Order: sequence, then C-alpha cells, then structure tokens
Amino acid sequence: MKSVLLLIPVAAALTLGACRKPPEAQTEAQRARAVTVVRLEAKPIQGSLTASGDLVAREEAAVLPEVTGYRVIRVLADVGDSVRAGQPLVMLEPALLDAQIAQARAQAAQAEDQARRVGELDGRGVLSDEQIAQRRFQAQAAAANLRALTIQRSKLSVTAPVSGLVLEKTVRPGDMAAGGQPWFRLARDGQVELSADLAEDDLARVKPGQAASVTLPGGAVVTGRVRLVSPLVDTQTKLGEARITLPVRPDVRVGGFGRAVFGDLAAQVPAVPETAVRYDADGAAVMVVGADNRVKRVAVQTGSRGGGLVQITKGPPLGSRVVANAGALFLEGDLVRPSDVAPAAQPSPKAAK
Repeated sequence: MKSVLLLIPVAAALTLGACRKPPEAQTEAQRARAVTVVRLEAKPIQGSLTASGDLVAREEAAVLPEVTGYRVIRVLADVGDSVRAGQPLVMLEPALLDAQIAQARAQAAQAEDQARRVGELDGRGVLSDEQIAQRRFQAQAAAANLRALTIQRSKLSVTAPVSGLVLEKTVRPGDMAAGGQPWFRLARDGQVELSADLAEDDLARVKPGQAASVTLPGGAVVTGRVRLVSPLVDTQTKLGEARITLPVRPDVRVGGFGRAVFGDLAAQVPAVPETAVRYDADGAAVMVVGADNRVKRVAVQTGSRGGGLVQITKGPPLGSRVVANAGALFLEGDLVRPSDVAPAAQPSPKAAK
C-alpha cells in the first residue's frame, strides 16, 4: 500500500511535465541587435585645417658697431629688454678719439687762420695764386677731418636701429669693436609670428587676414591672423609657409613651437562622427551595414578632424550606412537591426573659432 502512495506523486509530476511545451528557438532576425547608424556623407568640417611651425620674429634687426678698434666700456641693454629706436646699447672708450679730435681742432684752427691771412694778400703779388689756393685747400681739409672725427665720436655710442625686443646679446665690457657677429638681435616692435608649414593643397585654403587659434608651448591659446601666404612651395618637401601674426605678450617667445588651427574654413568632405571609427591592430576601420543588414568591416584612411567629425579620405562609398558607435562589438557578417539614421555630429561654434 505504501509503495502505491509513493508512485502517485511521481506519476503526477510526469504527467505535468508532459503537458509543458518545449521553448521555441529564436530566429536569427529575432536575435539581431539593434544598432544606430549614420551615413557617410559630405559634411563641412569647421576648423579642420591645422599646421605646426616655429615662432619667429616678424622682422629681425642686427646691431653692430660702425667703428672698429675701440674697447667696450659699458653695455646698457640685456636679453629681454624692450628698447626704442636710437637708444644707446653699448658705449665705446672715447679717450683715443677725443685726443685725435683735439689735435684736429687745433690743426683746423691753424689752417683757417693761415687761409684768412693769405686771403688778405690776394692780388698783391706777395704769394702766387697757387700758394693761396693751397692754403685755402688745407683749411678746408682740416675742417673736413674735424667733422669726420666728430661723426666718428658719435658712433662710439652704439644705438638701436629700431624699437623692439632684445632677443640675443653677445657683447661684453672689455670686448674690442670689430666687424662680424652682431652684438644684438632685435625683434622689431616685439612682434612674433608663427611660421606654419602647410601641404601644397592646404596652402590654397588659407588666405591673408584669416583667423587662427595658436597653441603655445606652455599650453596657452592665442588668436592670430594670417599675414601672408608664401607663393613658393619647397620642391623637396612640397610644403609652403603661412605667417601668422601673434599678439605681443611675454609667453610668445621666438624659437618656441606652435600649433595653429585655422578658422573660417568649411571644407565639404566625406565624414562620419569620430565615434564611428574604430582602431585595432589592422588600423582604422568602420563597420558598414549592408543592404541585407549584415555588418562588414571596411578599412579606412582618415584626414582632417573638427567639431566631432573625421574626414574619410579612403573607404566605403558615399551614402554607406556606418555603425555610429565603434565600441560596439560585432563580428563580420552579424545581422543587425539598424535604427533610423542618426544625425552626424555638427561642429560646435567653438571649433570654428
């Protein structure tokens, strides 16, 4: 009897299990993951053109002594000083020249006195016309020599040819004035520019007067203006130069390195959001969703960037549907359920500045 009672629950359990339906297997379409896609389209990339280069003086002036053979007694300027045109920078020893001027002044006075006295004898037959002319010539020569020495004396004060910032100084007290290496290098008016190198194609997109944001070595960003675009392109590197005038400020230093982002540019190029490009060991790629809604990896080459967009210089054709989030993991051939095409990222107002 006890055995019969034990078999009743087991039989009931088997009966209930037989009534349950096995779970239905999901189709591939049902298993497909939803994904947001964007289309590869021609879009404007604001501020996409960048270039790097060195900070250089807009116009450089060299300071050298105009007289040689005199010793430096005082140096009146140093690197980093702002000087004005005509300001004394170096003083040379005047003692020797002062003695020569004193002697020349005496000789000029004597020659002038002799010329005056022979002038009173003119026409009296005491001296020949040739002797009288010679005395007058000697007086003129002595006066001219005095003037030359006086001018030379003024050159013992070596002055700044232009107003500007002292970039380099090589002179020291005790040095002998001689030709050759400049004693000072000045940046005229303290004006510094970025000499930016651009590819030949990019050079055509830059115009004088165009705004550019320049990042300085210290990380600060200043706004400059393109002053000139070189008409020449280097035959070896195929690079041309654009000069960007920068504001006068202490952290804009000649010899530093700068990076410019040019504003007012809106080139229409094939582009997708930066989030759509994935990078792996095989390089950059996008995941393209085909007409059958299956995913395919397509290698790409990227170009300019700006405002959250990246240019696709080589890759799938325009109009292709691309997975918007490159971080989503898909295998080649996966079936997906693409959502409505999401609007691509647009450049922010800051990117254009």
